[in-house]
Amino acid sequence: MISSKSITSVLRLVRRSVPGSHGVLCLSLIFASSVLPIRAQTQQAPAVPATKNAPSNQPAAGTSGVAKLPDAPSAGIVKGTVVDRTGAVIAGARIKLIHQDQSVFHEALSDNNGQFSFANVFSGSFQLTVTAAGFSPQASSGTLHPGEIYTAPPIALTVATALTEVQVGLSQVEVAQQQVEDEEKQRVLGFIPNFYVSYDPHPAPLTSKQKFGLAWKTTIDPVSFALIGVIAGIQQSQDQFSGYGQGAEGYGKRYGASYANFVSGTFIGGAILPSLLKQDPRYFYKGTGSRRSRILYAIATSVICKGDNGRWQPNYSSIGGNLAAGAISNLYYPEKDRDGVGLTFEGGAIGIGATAGANLIEEFLIRKLTPNVQKP
Repeated sequence: MISSKSITSVLRLVRRSVPGSHGVLCLSLIFASSVLPIRAQTQQAPAVPATKNAPSNQPAAGTSGVAKLPDAPSAGIVKGTVVDRTGAVIAGARIKLIHQDQSVFHEALSDNNGQFSFANVFSGSFQLTVTAAGFSPQASSGTLHPGEIYTAPPIALTVATALTEVQVGLSQVEVAQQQVEDEEKQRVLGFIPNFYVSYDPHPAPLTSKQKFGLAWKTTIDPVSFALIGVIAGIQQSQDQFSGYGQGAEGYGKRYGASYANFVSGTFIGGAILPSLLKQDPRYFYKGTGSRRSRILYAIATSVICKGDNGRWQPNYSSIGGNLAAGAISNLYYPEKDRDGVGLTFEGGAIGIGATAGANLIEEFLIRKLTPNVQKP
C-alpha cells in the first residue's frame, strides 16, 4: 500500500502494480505532484516590469508570488475482501481490476485474510473480476474519485456447480447376454434351431457360462429331440449298427447313441473346449463383399474361429470336439461298428467338411429362411 510518509514506497508500488508505459506515466505524475510543488514554494516569482501605475518591485495585479502548475491527475487505492457465502475468507483468489477505458488493468491475489489492494488506480469507473478454484467467477464495479481510498463491499463467491456426465450403457457381459438371447430366437423356417450363428456386426465375446448355456439350450430343444428321432429311424430302416437289433429296443439304442453323439459333440466343441481355449464357437455371418470372398470366408471358418480377444485363430475347439465325440462313441456303439484310431481321424476330417458345407448354407441361404433374425 502507498504510505503518505514515504515517496519511495509509492514509487516501488508503481513499478510493481502498473506494467509498461503506464508505470512510467504514474511515476512521472507522482514525481511531478510530489517534488516539483515543493521546489516551487522556494522559488520566487519572476520580476514583473514596472508600469506607470505600479512600482517595478511589486507583482502585477491578479498575480501570485508563487508559480502555479497545472493540476496532475490524482491516483487512488482500491481494496476489498473476498469471502464465500458463509463469510469465510478465501485466500489465493485472483482479482483483476479493469479501468473504464479498458486500457489499464491490475491483477492481484487475495492474502491469507482474503484481502486485496490495488495502488495507483486512476480515478473513474472500474470493474473487479474475481476468480478462484472451485468457485464461480464474480464481478463487482465501482467509481474511484481522485485521491480516494475505495473499499469495495465484500465479494462473495459461490461454489461452482459440478457438472457430471454419466454415460449409461451395458457392460460387455450384458451385451453378450442380449446377443445370445437374440440368437436363441433364431429358427429356420420358424422352428429349426439356428442358435450358433451371430448376425451382429459387433459381437461381444461369450463367457463360459454363456457358452454352456447355449449348448444346453441346443441339446434340450424339442426340435433337436425330434430330428434325432428321425435320424434313429433312418438308421434302423437301413439296419445301420445291426448289433443293436430291431424293434423298439433297437430303435431306443440307436436313438440313445445318436443323442449321445449330439450332446458330446455340442458340449465338447461348443462349451468345454471353447471355455478352456477362450474361443468363440459361433459362426459369424459375413453378408458383405463379393461372392468369392464370402465363399472363401465360409470355408475358412471351418478351421479357424474368433478368439475371445476378437482375433482369428485355428479352430481347435471344433476340430477337437469332432475327434472327441468320435472317440467317445466307441464306448456305446456295437463292437463291430466301433471306429479305430484311423476311422476316428477320418470322421474328424469329414466333420470339418460338413462344417464348411453348413457354413456355406448359413452364408447364402439360411438367413433368408430365418424370419425372426434380430437386427443389430
